[in-house]
Amino acid sequence: MATREEERRTRAGALLAEEKLDALLVTNLHNVRYLTGFTGSNAHLLLLRDGSAQLLTDPRYDVQARQQANCKVEIVKGSLFRATARSINKARVRRVGFEAANLSWASWKAMDDALPDRATLRDTDGLVEGMRTVKDAAELDLIRSSCATNCRALDLALRNFQAGMTEQELAAEIDYRSRQEGASGPAFDTIVAGGAHSALPHAQPRPRAIEPGILLIDMGAFQANYASDMTRTVHAGPPPARFRRMYGAVLEAQLAGLNAVSDGATTRSVDRATRRVLKNHGLDGYFTHSTGHGLGLEIHERPRIARSDKGKLSAGMVITIEPGIYIEGWGGIRIEDTVVVTSKGCEILTPASKKLRTLRS
Repeated sequence: MATREEERRTRAGALLAEEKLDALLVTNLHNVRYLTGFTGSNAHLLLLRDGSAQLLTDPRYDVQARQQANCKVEIVKGSLFRATARSINKARVRRVGFEAANLSWASWKAMDDALPDRATLRDTDGLVEGMRTVKDAAELDLIRSSCATNCRALDLALRNFQAGMTEQELAAEIDYRSRQEGASGPAFDTIVAGGAHSALPHAQPRPRAIEPGILLIDMGAFQANYASDMTRTVHAGPPPARFRRMYGAVLEAQLAGLNAVSDGATTRSVDRATRRVLKNHGLDGYFTHSTGHGLGLEIHERPRIARSDKGKLSAGMVITIEPGIYIEGWGGIRIEDTVVVTSKGCEILTPASKKLRTLRS
């Protein structure tokens, strides 16, 4: 019985035929992992052709590659690109696709110079990434586990919140609890932003004590190589009426986005649903980013949930829904869930409560 990686390579081979390519040079490390099972973090590439695959890497990954990759492995002591060119020459292939978004000009030049005259390089755009957008059952289980870990870590960290704790200390507590609960590490730099600092969507935690007021937390975990992503906005001390109104508006927008998710829905229609609610509250001008994004082996994958996007959702896609408002000098509020698209709507994978939470300050 074929492994799931072998089945993926067969599907990729069919895409190569459609693109009239004889081979594909895979340099995106996540794509290599998706097609072979190899989890090395550097210095390897994959030559895919006719459904077969050859993984080339350096001696540091000798044991790991032979243990993990279910394809032919070649350990290269010199240039990976020259070794790949030799394999291409030996296979007598002519049209070789490469991942333009993941290959530098210098690397492309080195490969092009090493290739025989009969072989030509042709850039491709998201060929394997497109395959990765719809997750299989095993992938969904891994993402569910990652999301559950993320939620537990937040709950544990907030239980240990103490007055006078700095943003950096709370971010470190979140990362510690996440690893303690089973994550291999954060999916991105944890965001903890208090007060007016929360008006920066990608704020970096500061060595400053968290004062009474808004506290925005955006966090994710990598577990078994799959990402999770979640944002919750809480309040240190009793929340004033203005914050309650703003929070209610963002939550209403987020729920509208969730309700718009379904198999076949356009990505822009989901984005439109969140913006419509914020516009009704006079807050749409403070929403400065897209409504969401796909995730999986990477924290940001296709599709993009944005007003300019023309894609459609399919059952099995995993995406985030994360509207927010950001008001300079006051602060920001964002609420985000990771969800999987289903035939009837979506399944929320981040069950942490979105009821307004107040911390002792």
